[in-house]
Amino acid sequence: MAAENEKAIGVFDSGIGGLTVVRELIERLPGEEIVYFGDTARLPYGTKSADAVERFARQNLAFLQGKNVKLIVIACNTASSVALPRLQAEEEIPVLGVLRPGARGAVEVTENGRVAVIGTTATITSRAYEKALNEMREGLEIWTRACPLFVSLVEEGWLEDDITRQVAERYLSGLAGFGADTLVLGCTHYPLLKGVISRVVGDRVRLVDSAFETAREVERVLDREGLRNSREKGGKITVYVSDIPYLFQQVGERFLGRPLDRVEHI
Repeated sequence: MAAENEKAIGVFDSGIGGLTVVRELIERLPGEEIVYFGDTARLPYGTKSADAVERFARQNLAFLQGKNVKLIVIACNTASSVALPRLQAEEEIPVLGVLRPGARGAVEVTENGRVAVIGTTATITSRAYEKALNEMREGLEIWTRACPLFVSLVEEGWLEDDITRQVAERYLSGLAGFGADTLVLGCTHYPLLKGVISRVVGDRVRLVDSAFETAREVERVLDREGLRNSREKGGKITVYVSDIPYLFQQVGERFLGRPLDRVEHI
């Protein structure tokens, strides 16, 4: 039986966007094994009710626990925003989301106290980012915008397309007037659009990547709990999905930034 620190990190998302979190985990913790589950049969979570999202999240957690993992990352801003606190209270192993690390990153870098957040409709409607930001620092001014079309544009691979730029300009048109110096990318798909978003909002606005911030948080928790794998590299990645959609391999490799060796349909 594997020692606790040799067990894998479990990661789940509603689809394949959470592979951006896996990508950051590989970069920061190359010796860790990772088991990823993408609930591609039931995506998107961003348009589902809170009750449905919480039910799906519980099922995904149970699947990963069956893989004997040592820590679970809910790499879905929607599930993090509506279900994380209750799930954390019920589980014995550490369960982390992507929302609070992203909020913490924004609090650390903002200088003028004006923070913008973009995400799916469900994430923005939940106001979970606003709650987290206000808990971490009083007096912040917060501007939010749902940007649901970004998900489809990323999965189409239109990362630098003129249409994507036009959509970004439409979504983010109110940002300049608000005067934010920090923008939280509150969806795991959005880091792939950093180039377009940065050009639209200007280089004075810092982009906070919740995937990057989540990997930082995972590293802190592993070290604090004595769960970090002693290997320095060579961690294996296992990917499971509940459906294999069209072009999954191509899109998944775009998110992960490396070839997907094997994808298992469950």
